[in-house]
Amino acid sequence: MSITKNVKETKAVGKYIRLSPHKVRRVLDQIRGRKYQEALIILEFMPYRVCSHIKQILESAAANAEHNDGLNKNQLFVSKAFADKGPTLKRFQPRAQGRAFPIHKPTCHITLGVSEL
Repeated sequence: MSITKNVKETKAVGKYIRLSPHKVRRVLDQIRGRKYQEALIILEFMPYRVCSHIKQILESAAANAEHNDGLNKNQLFVSKAFADKGPTLKRFQPRAQGRAFPIHKPTCHITLGVSEL
């Protein structure tokens, strides 16, 4: 028999972001389970291009929690953070002797969930 506590989780999703999901997951692993303010500081000083996108989505999730669910931003933590693969843009690079090499430009969908401590 387990006792479950009603925990409100609010999420925000960024779709079709032109970054590889593999590179996004590298950063998401660093902020998963951290407090909201701590995660913002980590994202501010990490040297990766994806950090600005994740920071924007995290701020959106916190604003959703505050506005829609009435939660306090100071009491939030990152409860869920994952990146799914999106559609791949396919392009061709012309090469020697009339050949064409494919170029794959990956996209991803980033989902962040925040809950109250």
